Amino acid sequence: MSRKPTLAYVAPFAVYVGLLALGRATPIAPPIVHTARLLIVLGVILVWSRPFLSVRPASALASAALGIAVFLIWIGPDLLFHYRHSGLFENSLTGSAVTGLTPALEHDRFFLTIRMLTTAGLVPVVEELFWRGWLMRWLIDSRDFQKVPLGTYSRVAFWVVAVLFASEHGPYWEVGLLAGITYNWWLVRTKSLADCILAHAVTNAALGIYVISAGAYQYWL
Repeated sequence: MSRKPTLAYVAPFAVYVGLLALGRATPIAPPIVHTARLLIVLGVILVWSRPFLSVRPASALASAALGIAVFLIWIGPDLLFHYRHSGLFENSLTGSAVTGLTPALEHDRFFLTIRMLTTAGLVPVVEELFWRGWLMRWLIDSRDFQKVPLGTYSRVAFWVVAVLFASEHGPYWEVGLLAGITYNWWLVRTKSLADCILAHAVTNAALGIYVISAGAYQYWL
């Protein structure tokens, strides 16, 4: 199998995660770090991923509605039950639901704009390419994942991706799991990565608007 399709799906995620780790270790000002990460990963997508990336959802309204539903799932437990700071969710493995943003960054319009563009525009593309565009299919056929049609259901692939997707969300792992299950189900139902990207983008955009308007920056770890 050619490496180019694999790079198209995996490289944006790998570069994003690598730059995220590097950014946390650098003394460079966060607005510069976030802007550089946005531009670099966007460049990777345009160079490697664009030929494999569909931006035409088949069920746009339903995908947007699903995105809003996942947003409500994300914030609902904290608003209703206030259990986030228990040991099951905040521990040495998951970290704490506390933002790393300084008060100055919380009021920096340029930084918040870059963060919103990354959250709502870049991350959904990067994550959907990797988790549901590549890994769900690779787990079914690691020799040639492209032979596996998008949305093919495999119990192992479905749940492994859902659990791994949850694990990257730290102290929000349980709502991350529900989100992962929902997005996986939507791919199986629609057979469209563009619909998953749209749903994910709406979720992240709604969450970003909520974070800024309510000052709930703990959701931006």
